[in-house]
This record gives sequence, C-alpha cells and structure tokens, in this order.
Amino acid sequence: MGLVLILSLGYFLLYRRAKLKYHGWAEELAKKEFPLRKNFLLMGHFFLQKINYTYKTSYDRKLAHQLAELYGVEKAYFYLQVHWANKIGYLLLMIFFIIFLQVLAGGDPYLLFLGVLVLAAIFGGLDYELKKMTSSRRLRICLDFPDFLNQLILLLNAGLTISNAWQKIVHHNQKESPLYREVRQVGYELEQNKTLTVALEDFARRCRVPEITRFTAVLLQNLKKGNAELVPVLRLQANECWLMRKNTAQRLGEEASTKLLLPMMLMLIAILLIVAAPAILALRNLG
Repeated sequence: MGLVLILSLGYFLLYRRAKLKYHGWAEELAKKEFPLRKNFLLMGHFFLQKINYTYKTSYDRKLAHQLAELYGVEKAYFYLQVHWANKIGYLLLMIFFIIFLQVLAGGDPYLLFLGVLVLAAIFGGLDYELKKMTSSRRLRICLDFPDFLNQLILLLNAGLTISNAWQKIVHHNQKESPLYREVRQVGYELEQNKTLTVALEDFARRCRVPEITRFTAVLLQNLKKGNAELVPVLRLQANECWLMRKNTAQRLGEEASTKLLLPMMLMLIAILLIVAAPAILALRNLG
C-alpha cells in the first residue's frame, strides 16, 4: 500500500499546483460534458503545459476542425486544449485505480493487461465521442435545412432581399438547434456590418454540410452576377432536401429498430433460461 500512498500524495500535490495556476480556466465547461473539469482535467492541462505540448500535429489539426464545428472557430484552440486535458485527466484517474487494484490483487498480470486495454479504450473513446458529436450536428443541420430553405423561399418570393429575408427568419425563429444558431450568427454578423458575401462563406465553412455549401454557392452567384431564376433554383433544391430528409428519417427509424433487436434477443434468452431451468433441474433429480 506504500506505492498507493506515494501516488496519492503525488496526485494531491499535482492537483494543488494545477488548481492554483489554472483556477477558473475550465469554469465555462458544462458539468455534464466534462465531469472532471474541476480536478483531473486541470491536472491534465497542467501536465501538458509543463511538457510544453504545442498542439500543432496533423492529429491536432484534425481535432481542431471538428471542435471548430461544435464550438466555433474562435474557441477551437481552447477546446483543443480542453480535449487533450480531459484525455490526460481520465488517464491519470484510471492509472491510479489500476495501480490500486494491482496492489490489492498482488500484481496480477491479467489485471495489468486489462488495465492497459481500458486506458487505450479511454484514449480512443473520447475521440470517437467527438466524431459522433460532429456527425450528429451535421445530421441535425440536414434535417432542419429544408424547413429553413422553405421559409427563405417564401420571403424571397414576397419581394424581400436575401439580407432582409434572412434577418426576418432570425427575428421570428428562436429554435435552439445547430442550424438556427448558425443562421443567427449570420444575422449578428450582418448587423455588425459584415458583408453578406463573407457572412455566407463563413456560414458554409462552419456548417460543413454539402447541401449548405451548394445553397450558399447559389446565393453567392446571385449576389455577384444576378440571377432572375434564384427562387426556382432554390425551390428545386428544397424539393431535393425534403426527399433527403424523408429518406434520412426512414433510415434512422430502421437503425433504431435494429438497435432494439439485440436487447429483445437477450431478454428472450433470459426468459427461456428462467422457464427451462426448473425443467432441467427436475430431469437431473430424476436421473
């Protein structure tokens, strides 16, 4: 147990130094998303700063692109630091438990091997969770886009300019979803005198969805060259998007049914075992 006590003391000193130096650094993080934000996450960040990690590898750039989608370009670097600190924090926590269990088990090699597998799973699992979050965000954008596009078409058909139609949607729709948050961001940028061309380009870059890229390309072409067929072109895209949304909803329904199949099979096996167990025991007694 001496090793555990030394490790505990080392962790305590690391936590104290991290808390003193980076107090408040992770305060804005959501508790549900980052449960270790007040302890092990700070320790992880302190460790990374001590080894002068630069966050400049190709792997880091890939992470930064995903984080920029979720939290915005301005906060991408901060959340890249948070992502790494979270990883190191979980690794520190699991290393402590693995060593503690190893001491209790008397140095069991199988337990050590299992611990290494758990560490690898945590390290890769947080990246997988990030990828899943970005995929979910893109899916939600795709599902909301046909409705937004229909609203824009109706307003353009009524004679409003693209900017005025956009602002009208912003002021009359307070839906909390990834797409409408980005739509409101464009509205805010227009109020800050950013040109519509630049705002739309940034909008497409943040969303990273093919349908949005195509949509903004149509609007930008209209702004640069003028196009009397803007509404018919957008209406054609809206029809395609509604069809895509219908197919996506159908696919999600099928996937949900497939996910339910395994628990149902496990329940069936459990019921069969419960029903068959008395009969098997009775046959044994007869034998």
